[in-house]
Amino acid sequence: MGKGKKQAQTFDFSSMDILAYIWEKRNPLIFISALAALLSIIISLTITPLYKSTVIMFPTTNASVSKDLISDSYSGRSSIYEIGAEEQAEQLLQILNSAEIRNRITEKYNLMEHYKIDPESNFPNTKLQAKYKKNIRFKLTEYMSVLIEVLDKDPSLAADIANDIAVLTDTVYNKMLRQRSYEAFLLVQKEYNDMARSLKQISDSLDYIRKMGVNNYETQAERYYEAYGKALLDGNRTAMNILEQKLSTISNYGGAYVSLSYIQEYELERFSRIKQKYAEAKLEMEQTLPYKFIVDRAYKAEKKSYPKKSIIVILSTFSAFLFGLILLILSDNLKR
Repeated sequence: MGKGKKQAQTFDFSSMDILAYIWEKRNPLIFISALAALLSIIISLTITPLYKSTVIMFPTTNASVSKDLISDSYSGRSSIYEIGAEEQAEQLLQILNSAEIRNRITEKYNLMEHYKIDPESNFPNTKLQAKYKKNIRFKLTEYMSVLIEVLDKDPSLAADIANDIAVLTDTVYNKMLRQRSYEAFLLVQKEYNDMARSLKQISDSLDYIRKMGVNNYETQAERYYEAYGKALLDGNRTAMNILEQKLSTISNYGGAYVSLSYIQEYELERFSRIKQKYAEAKLEMEQTLPYKFIVDRAYKAEKKSYPKKSIIVILSTFSAFLFGLILLILSDNLKR
């Protein structure tokens, strides 16, 4: 009976049975755990330590710079001085992940050589991109800020790369805006120049008519007819001849003067509006305002971020202990 009871307890692994079994097998388990701890310490010492530098920044809004600064009629809800929302943060992430920023950072810091990637090996660019994505990461925080995180064996280089990436966001974003705003500026500039030439022609025509003696059609015509009537009553032939010439000039150029005056007034109103658009388009094309607010810049880390030797040793030792325990249990069961 005692033997049968003992055999039954061997296969009934309750918590007490497990503890008893571990105590029974303590020597091999201690050996396995100690060996794993020693190996993990040796391996962790061979791993190149990496230092981490971070930049935290918020995006700005997509408010129009020209309308917000110089337009009198702009009533937009957002301002260029405000922090952007989730949509702008996601756009900022897209810019950070762009090939242009990656290529500029790769070229400036010669990451191909820094990461010890042989350009003559198979798929060097693929390896470089994989290494870049592993060591340089971007993510959205719970506060809708954007985090730039750079890991590198050189703490100074990690900080420099993180700060340069933050600067390059403005370069890339403003370049994108300038490509579009330049085309828009050319359209507005053409309309502005065409209207300016048209107004110059109208002004030149009016100046010519004024030189011919027509300065105010309605007033002059009224006064000349009054004077002609008086000269006619007085029989003043000389005055009549002079007034007839003036009335002839008024008759020949008066209609053109009135028409051009109305056109000039209308065109000046249009020109005033297009001049405003021209100033806005010019400002949009030339603006280089930052696309982000930097909360924390990267600095040279004093302590390594990876590897965490204590965590590696603890996890390796515990994993080896569990693995050894499972192997011993299986081994005993197979023997039985």
